[in-house]
Amino acid sequence: MSTNTAPTGHPKQPPELEAEPFGDSALMFRARSDDAGVRRAVAGRLRDLLLGMRPYGMVDVVAGVESLLLEFDCLAVSHGQLAQTVRLAAAGADWDGLLSGAAAAPPRAHFVIPMVVSEEYSPDLPGVAEELGMSPEAVLAAFASSTLTINLLAAAMAPMMGGVKFPGQVSRCREPRTNVEPGSVMVAGTNAIIQPFPGPSGWKVIGRTPVTICDIREDPATSYLPGDTVRFEVVPESEWQGLEGTFLRAATADQPAADSDAARQPGSAL
Repeated sequence: MSTNTAPTGHPKQPPELEAEPFGDSALMFRARSDDAGVRRAVAGRLRDLLLGMRPYGMVDVVAGVESLLLEFDCLAVSHGQLAQTVRLAAAGADWDGLLSGAAAAPPRAHFVIPMVVSEEYSPDLPGVAEELGMSPEAVLAAFASSTLTINLLAAAMAPMMGGVKFPGQVSRCREPRTNVEPGSVMVAGTNAIIQPFPGPSGWKVIGRTPVTICDIREDPATSYLPGDTVRFEVVPESEWQGLEGTFLRAATADQPAADSDAARQPGSAL
């Protein structure tokens, strides 16, 4: 007789939710679990659930890697009323069914993104190496060997990715930069993100990609979605000019197999 155990990150029972007030008109929801995979799965499923039911008073939902911020009209509903509504909705949802539906979805794309490392493009690499107790070369090797999963699209469609194989957590900058160049590849914790457009950030910059990951002239503006996987490949700075401005696109069905050397086109999905 064998016992089947639910895989990590895939809760089949209604999760126990923490609801923390954020100001007068927002609630932060997290799954009460020590498993980061469970917290991520619950945050994603809860977002889909709330967008489908749109409880009374809801204004917007903002997804985090392991949490969900629910903004609401404080003149229409209270923190306690909305928290109770969300918990009842979660308790009545078919979590097993939601996960089965996700499993039936088509496979996601896998992207190989070129990254150039230099004194200009990687200002925080020495500090990250010192913080992790590694050489800069070892940091880059660990980063390039990691297959990352896009957990969500942050501000300006920035892909927020988890799964970096660092031996520890990378802290954020003590003082955030007011302007980070587009294409900057940044890390914090064991997560990574790419800056699509110029803007502020407190994440640590370890490289820059010459490809364009978000272009409002394209339809859609990005070729990636949550659930897609990403691997970074460090390329020589001499390749920058030939790749600069190339829009990141998914592979087509007639491209060679991913394990072929000819197929490994930097800046495209394999």
